[in-house]
Amino acid sequence: MKHWLLKTEPSTFSIQDLAACPKQTTGWSGVRNYQARNFMRDDMRKGDRVLVYHSNANPSAVVGTATVVREAHPDPTAFDPTDVHFDPKSDPQNPTWFMVDIRLDAVFTEPIPLEALRSVAALKGMELLRKGSRLSVQPVSNSEFEAILRLASRS
Repeated sequence: MKHWLLKTEPSTFSIQDLAACPKQTTGWSGVRNYQARNFMRDDMRKGDRVLVYHSNANPSAVVGTATVVREAHPDPTAFDPTDVHFDPKSDPQNPTWFMVDIRLDAVFTEPIPLEALRSVAALKGMELLRKGSRLSVQPVSNSEFEAILRLASRS
């Protein structure tokens, strides 16, 4: 099993929106970065655990966890001209963009802000904390995932 961090802007889709979805499950659509797409398409597997991160929030924070419940499949928003994530170059016969489905596991009682994450020695090498890191889908090591769960259990 691998671990991941998925970034979302809460004004677009928050963890509360995920909680309100039928079966607390949604397709993680709209990813339009090739490296992030490759992580979802090539590396994410059913059962992998996910940290949900609210970016561009006040404060930006890890807000909960989810599980991958369906592996990569074509992202239909790429083919919908009325969708903000439409890509006219994406071909349904040879799709460019993929998504995974995730199911909510837990909403943290207290979000874990970025600044709090920066103060944890066990997270020193975490991709999220690297200067200039902007990937919306990124791997998280087992030890980083466990350190964040320990932080969440303290609140």
